[in-house]
Amino acid sequence: MEPFSARNAASSSDAVKARRVSAGTRARLEELERSGPDSSELGVVLCWLVRGEVSLDETELNGARRRAMFVLAAGGDPHRDLGLDSVAAERLADELDTPERRAQLAAALDELPTDDLPAVATAATSLRADAELAWRSFALSLLADELADE
Repeated sequence: MEPFSARNAASSSDAVKARRVSAGTRARLEELERSGPDSSELGVVLCWLVRGEVSLDETELNGARRRAMFVLAAGGDPHRDLGLDSVAAERLADELDTPERRAQLAAALDELPTDDLPAVATAATSLRADAELAWRSFALSLLADELADE
């Protein structure tokens, strides 16, 4: 048996995390590949899948989403289709934006197991190549999550 070391512990932790990501997320990614949503929708869904990897204080998130919902409601039907350029999504993105959160999102997107999933891999690559697109997609996923709860 190997002696305990921080390096071995880190390697074990990384392996457990990789299995967790692969086991829970891979099936969802395969479903997305089969369903074939358009690329902007796919980007938002990918961001929604990794939302738990981005540190957000629940109170801050709830307040920011509430304000974004007010902006959305002021523009008409709050349940209409939203896009990356919606004012409410842009406002939410701006309010929650920090370099640390963007880095967490980028790292989570990097960990997605997209092998043999060409549409998913293309969407993930687009998000990784454009930090602003990734952040707006993440904000839209949070807003869509709020709308789904209503």
